[in-house]
Parts: sequence; C-alpha cells; structure tokens
Amino acid sequence: QVQLVESGGGLVQPGGSLRLSCATSGKMISPYIMGWYRQAPGKQRELVATITSSRSTNYGDSVKGRFTISGDNAKNTVYLQMNSLKPEDTAVYYCNVRYPGVNYWGQGTQVTVSS
Repeated sequence: QVQLVESGGGLVQPGGSLRLSCATSGKMISPYIMGWYRQAPGKQRELVATITSSRSTNYGDSVKGRFTISGDNAKNTVYLQMNSLKPEDTAVYYCNVRYPGVNYWGQGTQVTVSS
C-alpha cells in the first residue's frame, strides 16, 4: 500500500505563487506516472500536471506556462510550482501515482486564490 502525503496548500493573492509537495511512503519503482489533479466545488476533477518515471511531463491547458511539475527521486517526492495564480485556480489539489494496474490518491490540499 502506497501512502501519499501532500503539503504546501494555503491562501494566496492573485498573481502569487505556491509550491505543493507530495511525498510517497516508499521508493518509487518504474514505470509510474505521478501527478496532480484538482477539483473545484461543483466541478469534475481535472488534470493539472503529470510526470513519468522517464521524466516526461504533461500539463492541463489552463496551467501551461504557469505551473511546473518536478520530481526528486532521492526524496520520493513530486513538486508542483504554481506561479501567476488566478482565482480560478482555487480548488482541492490531489496527488496521484499510477503503477500498471494500480492507482493511489492523496487526501488533498486546499489552494485558495483570493484578494
């Protein structure tokens, strides 16, 4: 069983930045895809960004050019650097890791963008 622990959410003003972290309970074993999804009230969960074990990245259209996903294998941690935040980025952000046939989710961390 893999546990994911997210941190770094909070309240930030429009135009500000936050960095989310997601630490796994064990060593990451390739192949995998790790990433972030978000869900705003009344909306479906959507892709934010993913990174594969071969370091390929993918971003949702609404965050391209503003968010950057990266990984630290030594720390079994994935980061999401969020810049130029907008009120529409407000949501619960969930960490996810996918191995072949298995899918794990974190508990979520709230990000609120408001003045």
